[in-house]
Amino acid sequence: MALQISATNPEHPALLLELPWHLPLEEWPEEYLVPLPRGISRHVVRYARAGEEVIAVKELAERPALREYELLRDLDRLAIPAVDALGVVTGRTDGAGEALEPVLITRHLGGSMPYRSMFETTLRPATMHRLMDALAVLLVRLHLAGFAWGDCSLSNTLFRRDAGAYAAYLVDAETGELHPQLSTGQRDYDLDLARVNISGELLDLEASGALHPSVDPVDFGTEICARYRSLWEELTRTSVYPAGKYHYIERRIRRLNDLGFDVAEMQIEHAGNGDTVTFVPKVVDAGHHQRQLLRLTGLDAEENQARRLLNDLESWMATQDDYAPGDPLGARPEVLAHRWVREVFRPTVRAVPRELRGSMDPAEIYHELLEHRWYLSERAQHDIGLDTAVADYIENILPKARETLQPTAD
Repeated sequence: MALQISATNPEHPALLLELPWHLPLEEWPEEYLVPLPRGISRHVVRYARAGEEVIAVKELAERPALREYELLRDLDRLAIPAVDALGVVTGRTDGAGEALEPVLITRHLGGSMPYRSMFETTLRPATMHRLMDALAVLLVRLHLAGFAWGDCSLSNTLFRRDAGAYAAYLVDAETGELHPQLSTGQRDYDLDLARVNISGELLDLEASGALHPSVDPVDFGTEICARYRSLWEELTRTSVYPAGKYHYIERRIRRLNDLGFDVAEMQIEHAGNGDTVTFVPKVVDAGHHQRQLLRLTGLDAEENQARRLLNDLESWMATQDDYAPGDPLGARPEVLAHRWVREVFRPTVRAVPRELRGSMDPAEIYHELLEHRWYLSERAQHDIGLDTAVADYIENILPKARETLQPTAD
């Protein structure tokens, strides 16, 4: 069979042809590879450069490779946090004409880390709780979309910084199944697998001495179940309110917004006797603050980053002379938002030297600068201003953190 490359972008096949497909991944020369941290995988995985992009290449059999490729594309259409599928290469042969395994190609998720790299320095329990939160949110989002993961684990997840928290991304969809809707049994099965896998992974870390001594691997494995069920209940439960108390429904919707979800479809029913109103959020979509920030500014950020940037944007808008909510003569929020991007956000981020940024994306850098401004202002008992905070952050914070930050691949 001749070498075949199925790709999502018409530019990718030409770039991918330059890679040494006649060699097993384990034998690829260093000149093609990018030294990025890799998690544990049942398959051989390598990071390589294709043009200006960094890609992850995974060897596996043809049928699962094509199936995972399609599942990852489905998740992308559903706006689920997962790595981007770029292509599948089949028909590989070595120099002697012997068949080699096909490969699945995905885009490297910039700024992400596998969990084992994060545990190279012992994580504090508080940080581990944030990882569990992120993984629980990812699993809930998958289940709301009808996706049964089939192998939820820390090893099959990548984590990115998200304004003091973490965002979790699915990195292995090989065992997944997409359905119109999941049953309670399917969700419970996924959740039980997550509990067992996570406990096992943490026990392995404990045996290697990489786990904080106060962390119980079994308790942490069980924790994701409690966090998942709490979030699932909040997103899907039926509420019964007194008739006429319609602000209760608005309050429930705002609470969901605070969790980062929009109510895309709802069901409201009046009781036959007229005494109560039943409210059911039938469809909830994650990314409430992400969509709001993107609509106003054009900036694409993680959910917590977006929430933080929106708060700063609102504070800045309140200082502008032409900010007049409800006044038709005042500047529209979109106009002010783009002015904030041009005059505040971009100059602030660009003030941080690129070589000191490490793996942080612009939204995370801006969040870090806001945090540092708050810290310095608390210490000085007055607002020290963003310019002073940036200068101090560059001089005193980034040089110390530079050794722990991974260099960007682009």
